Amino acid sequence: MPKIDVYDINGKKVKELELNEAVFGIEPNENIVHAVLVNYLANQRQGTQSTKTRSEVRGGGRKPWRQKGTGRARQGSIRSPQWRGGGVVFAPTPRSHAIKINKKVVRLAMRCALSSKVRDNHIVVLDQLTLDTFKTKGLVEVLKTFHLENDKVVLALDEANGNVELAGRNLPNVLVGQYNHISVYQMMNAKHLVITKTAVEKFEEVLK
Repeated sequence: MPKIDVYDINGKKVKELELNEAVFGIEPNENIVHAVLVNYLANQRQGTQSTKTRSEVRGGGRKPWRQKGTGRARQGSIRSPQWRGGGVVFAPTPRSHAIKINKKVVRLAMRCALSSKVRDNHIVVLDQLTLDTFKTKGLVEVLKTFHLENDKVVLALDEANGNVELAGRNLPNVLVGQYNHISVYQMMNAKHLVITKTAVEKFEEVLK
């Protein structure tokens, strides 16, 4: 089983934690992760784009001129697509872009994401993460301790923590959330994962 060091917020090693190999030690499957990412991004689309076709635009009921004898090209409506103000060919209409995917596949993709962070050594496990204040400066100091202040970081908590969540809200490269609210996309979009020891245990309990 893979092992990892556990630190306090001051960067001091507290102990060593043995990770569940079924969650943090599998061989990442790129196809599974890609399918879940496509599913997530597709589900974010609103699908409200709408343009009128020639049957929906106003006007154009009368033939603009007679068929023959004018020297001009024959026209049946001033709302044909080639006319200014005419309808749009193959116009987009409101629709759902949602893609269905099995929950088992999503859980497997999350295990792949966690395992890739461990394999690439892009994970920091904290004994606990508590801040005395909600000021952003406190969280920045913690990130600086681990040299993560300039990288994209997802911070996974085991439970709601008002001070940490408020402190991370002003940092554009930091996402703070509870372990069960973080998606595979958010996990893969960040370079580093900072996670509490209890959140690791809860991930193992849910994903094993």
